[in-house]
Amino acid sequence: MKSGFIAIVGRPNVGKSTLMNAVLGEKVAITTDKPQTTRNTIRGIYTEDELQMIFVDTPGIHKPRNKLGEYMTEMATGTFDDVDLILFIVDGSMSKGPGDRYILEMLKKVETPVVLVINKTDTMSPDEFRSIYEEYDETGMFREILGTSATEGVNIDRVISTCAEFMEEGPMYFPPDIVTENPLRFIVSEIIREKILLYLRDEVPHGVAVEIEEYVEEENVTRISAVIYCEKKSHKGMIIGKGGRKLKGIGKSAREEIEALVGTRVFLQTWVKVRENWRDSDIALSNFGYKE
Repeated sequence: MKSGFIAIVGRPNVGKSTLMNAVLGEKVAITTDKPQTTRNTIRGIYTEDELQMIFVDTPGIHKPRNKLGEYMTEMATGTFDDVDLILFIVDGSMSKGPGDRYILEMLKKVETPVVLVINKTDTMSPDEFRSIYEEYDETGMFREILGTSATEGVNIDRVISTCAEFMEEGPMYFPPDIVTENPLRFIVSEIIREKILLYLRDEVPHGVAVEIEEYVEEENVTRISAVIYCEKKSHKGMIIGKGGRKLKGIGKSAREEIEALVGTRVFLQTWVKVRENWRDSDIALSNFGYKE
């Protein structure tokens, strides 16, 4: 069979996680319209007939402002030489900002083949897409350039077939019936964090982490205790909301998605605690699973 690893890279909020979910046909990575939603490299596993492709969804590459940012960027760039193919995702021209040019300079130094994916084509006119295509094509860096709309499922088959062309004879790394290697505890923590980002919109920045303190599977119910950490007391009040309404809304939304995932009733308890400046603490980053 043919198999291999594919890194999905790009600046924050270009649709990397959405693209991977679309390829797999299942949600394995959280998605929001906020940048830097993905903090860990999340593996999605595509298996069909004699083909297995392991997609590594990386955090958005950006110039870091704290230790968490440094770790996220190191996680993303550390995949460049360890995979068989790099999918570089963009959603506009290089003139849109310095982020894409910053990544391009990094990619010039690697020998791994790179395919460019211009995402969000549903928001572009044909002339705009052609201009972006030609701008990147002139660099001469890409084996192929594709256009997609991950949210609309446009051209996803072409992404799959193109990636398959770069796979070589190899083993089946994972059983054919799984789509991610991430443990349920991790996926549950990510679902809760996604609901926080979606429910609170722009009120609370990304200084939020979720730690699963208890995960117990019983015959007809799964009991989960989760602690939501934030960096400021004012943020704690925003997460809880007046009369606890926001925290209840976050919990209800998360519980419904977790129940669909695990196939049982879920009893979910959540608490909010303050841990100041945790994004610059090596100990906190290790405790929250962001680094060893």
